Amino acid sequence: MKDYNGKQYIKNLNNVRTAFEKAAFYYDDYSILQRTITDRLNESLDQIKINPITILDLGSGTGYGAKILHKRFKSAHIYQADLSENMLKVSKKKSPILFSKDHFVCADANKLPFKEKYFDLIVSGLTLQWCNNLDAVFREVKYLLKTNGVFLFTSFGPDTLKELRDCWSRIDDYIHVNTFVDMHDIGDALMRNGLTSPILNAEEIVLTYQECKQLMRELKYIGARNINSGRRKTLTGKKRIEKVFEYYETYRANNKLPVTYEVIYGHAWQPVNKKNEQSIKLDDIKKQLTK
Repeated sequence: MKDYNGKQYIKNLNNVRTAFEKAAFYYDDYSILQRTITDRLNESLDQIKINPITILDLGSGTGYGAKILHKRFKSAHIYQADLSENMLKVSKKKSPILFSKDHFVCADANKLPFKEKYFDLIVSGLTLQWCNNLDAVFREVKYLLKTNGVFLFTSFGPDTLKELRDCWSRIDDYIHVNTFVDMHDIGDALMRNGLTSPILNAEEIVLTYQECKQLMRELKYIGARNINSGRRKTLTGKKRIEKVFEYYETYRANNKLPVTYEVIYGHAWQPVNKKNEQSIKLDDIKKQLTK
């Protein structure tokens, strides 16, 4: 499979699941950036006039986003779907009263067990970057959204972890850092699969660390391990890691090491079926004429 930038990479689904199964019980201790991005995604709902009855949190993780959605839409039925059973277990334990037991679903993003046109709102926070086939995911989203429903999402863009990627590229040609899809390619995929009026924008967030070792530890504990099939198959030696640390020092400024994240925010709509609208109007006219 080729990614949207023409480079060869495949994200191994089993590796993705395993990484998040292992990270689930530590995730909340290290996911400060992820919570910040979720908060900003939630704020974007202020600009969208919607009062959903059914909501899907796609890639719900440990449930932080679902709790925010519950606070905003108190009467809505919120479903949490995630590839990791352990992530869902943590979420259930944190919110045993807020959500029904059957509203936690372990499933792949492009094979979801829901009826057609079931949701008014689908929210996906930092999940799309772990999916191999955005077309399949967006087809599923379109299938599940009600007419005039909204798909709201965030993802990481290709400049994410660019410093770390550069350091590894000086050592060998293997993929050591996960690759991410460009904002424009995401927009094209949304349109290609029938979701309309997409609005996307990107934000650069730069975190700082004292040591590269801190960054590597954090990536491990949030499940953001290298899950590309093009990764090195053998264990990475101590000397190679030390070389990465050495190269990363060339980025040090004001006694801090920068780490760049390109965050993509977007939303798109399930279109109104104009043909159905027109036929209803014609039927109404015919009824009026026969009275």
